[in-house]
Amino acid sequence: MKIYTKTGDQGSTALFGGTRVPKNHMRIEAYGTVDELNSYIGLIRDQDIPQLEKQALLAIQHHLFTLGAILATDPAKAILKNGKERLNIPKITAETILFLEEEIDRMEEPLAPMTHFILPGGHTTVSFCHIARCVCRRSERLSVQLDLEEGVDATVLMYLNRLSDYLFVLARKLTFDLQAEEIKWIPEKLK
Repeated sequence: MKIYTKTGDQGSTALFGGTRVPKNHMRIEAYGTVDELNSYIGLIRDQDIPQLEKQALLAIQHHLFTLGAILATDPAKAILKNGKERLNIPKITAETILFLEEEIDRMEEPLAPMTHFILPGGHTTVSFCHIARCVCRRSERLSVQLDLEEGVDATVLMYLNRLSDYLFVLARKLTFDLQAEEIKWIPEKLK
């Protein structure tokens, strides 16, 4: 399979189903940002972090590929003429979202309760988590906009919302594991 097809040289690309759209179409922005998020999660996974977190991040990367495929599918062509779904891949389900919730609960166990907002930073790996969290929120915003325009599977929005929570807690957990300083935002100190 060749990497270059030359079909996008004029600024358009094909969705699953064959529909051609401009490369700046909201659907392309949404799944492109999911791809960016997946790359940042790979960067976090490549850090010196516990194996349990690496395994969870690998599962999340697989989920994000599924989510990207869902977003890359033209809703008008999602069902084939024979009534079957175009995408013959695992779905994002309530169990997929529950996986994130269970991981959040597990990681929060050793952490002190939050009493203040936390500033990103303290360790490079922690900062990567916060960058991924911000990209996740952008992906969520784009997917919400796409949902308003064309409709998006509700589990996509739920998953992205929960994933940003997961990434925040992962940042706190890695701060704890790495014995880095968790910097609280205390407005009074600005005076």
